[in-house]
Amino acid sequence: MSETIFSKIIRKEIPADIVYETESVLAFRDINPQAPVHILVIPKLEIPMVSDIDGVEHASLLGKLFDAANLVAKNEGLAENGYRVVINCGKDGGQDVYHLHLHVLGGRKMNWPPG
Repeated sequence: MSETIFSKIIRKEIPADIVYETESVLAFRDINPQAPVHILVIPKLEIPMVSDIDGVEHASLLGKLFDAANLVAKNEGLAENGYRVVINCGKDGGQDVYHLHLHVLGGRKMNWPPG
């Protein structure tokens, strides 16, 4: 897979409104928010999509991604009323950027079914 815009954000070549960062995870506000709070949580390791995850190799990193999503949600005031964490996979799944990422959405009631 070719380099994505997220690679450039990780390297700080493109500005982003970063809300959380560790050596392995970066979280920033989506530039096209679908909810009052819409934050993307990405691994700094380039994994194109969910179907490329190796459960043994990536288990620790996945835990860190979900820890980051929970922390971001708490810091954004979403924990009390709830929030949604979404991962799109592939073209038909709605994935636009082929770098694994979690969408943390909240600040309003989420509808079901989502799409």
